[in-house]
Amino acid sequence: MVEYTPKERLARVFEGKEVDRMPAICATQTGTVEQMDAVGAYWPEAHEDPVKMAALAEAGHTVVGFEAVRVPFDITAEAEFFGCGIKPSTKEQQPSVISHVVSKAEDLEQFEGYNIEDGRIGNVCEAVKILSDKYGDELPIIGSMIGPFSLAQHLNGDSWFMNIMTDQEFGLKLMEFTTEFCTQYALKQVENGADTFAIIDPTASYQLIGADFYKTFVVPFHQKIVEALHEKGIPSILHICGDTTNGLAIMETCGVDAISVDQNVDPAAAVENVDKALILGNLDPVSVLWNQGEDNVEGVKEESKNVLDAGVQLLAPGCGIVSKTPTQNLQAMIEAAKNWTY
Repeated sequence: MVEYTPKERLARVFEGKEVDRMPAICATQTGTVEQMDAVGAYWPEAHEDPVKMAALAEAGHTVVGFEAVRVPFDITAEAEFFGCGIKPSTKEQQPSVISHVVSKAEDLEQFEGYNIEDGRIGNVCEAVKILSDKYGDELPIIGSMIGPFSLAQHLNGDSWFMNIMTDQEFGLKLMEFTTEFCTQYALKQVENGADTFAIIDPTASYQLIGADFYKTFVVPFHQKIVEALHEKGIPSILHICGDTTNGLAIMETCGVDAISVDQNVDPAAAVENVDKALILGNLDPVSVLWNQGEDNVEGVKEESKNVLDAGVQLLAPGCGIVSKTPTQNLQAMIEAAKNWTY
């Protein structure tokens, strides 16, 4: 069988074509302290400076061994772009949203004429270009952003979940706004060289809002982004946190190419509950990859085999990698993927 480059291999998997073996990628955040120490690019600077961001993303390949590079490392740049308050990152902890800027539809008027190249999101796009210029012929360049539902929640605050139930007009207007922004942002990353795209929409959960609200406030908006990506020939991955088992069939109706499932999902059930979408996941990033330390290489190998035996098409962490995860545990997962043939 032909041996493919990492870029060719992942593209063929998305196209349903035969490959020599499984790609070894991570669609969620990849930064760790050991990588930061290895290349001298640290959070919080690597969240903000495009050169350091690209250097830390590159370490996921050169230090750890992932067969792709991916940015960014957090999901707050979009909310920061619109003026939400952000708790700064540390070397070990990601930034978080601490205040919100939209309470009614009229509040959206302040954002008219925004420039998608401004602020930290502009720096993410620049990091994509740096990585593409260096690795675009060989490796998948995975762009990423927060999804429109979770961005709406960042803008509106915790009242968002009540608002979609009591004020549908406002909820839909905010979703239209965030979806238009997300589409522009995704396409800018594609323009700069991203050839695969991950939509991280953690609170867009069937488990949280139920089927009816998911169909109204999530599916059509994810569909718009996915269709825009498909028009450019870009495959998409959707990650939603929590136990998404019962919602997977609805989730894939947006046309997404792959669904990343977290550790709360039984991987065999996930594979059974979708029609066309690939299932990506779902090693526990906390109890398997991180908190048992460097002595858990054999445990990682065993759990990797269990996930692979369940039928997932792409082995990966079930959520973002914890910053203090030992490199050798990630390498054990990568080796399990590389040794697996379909």
